[in-house]
Amino acid sequence: MELIINHTRKIFNIPPENLEALMALEAPGRKKGIAVALNNSIIPISSWKNTLLQDQDSILIITATQGG
Repeated sequence: MELIINHTRKIFNIPPENLEALMALEAPGRKKGIAVALNNSIIPISSWKNTLLQDQDSILIITATQGG
């Protein structure tokens, strides 16, 4: 499966089952301070487990940072 994550193509030999599984790979242990958009639609954290991924999906992961 090929996904576009933050404008970078990534190939998964073992595709993540859903958005929650992908986030466990991309941001392990983090759920607070993260916003995720799937194909330009924001997905609330409560829906990650039920959001299935398909080949060529575009995912944007935004994390909050301190300082500035």
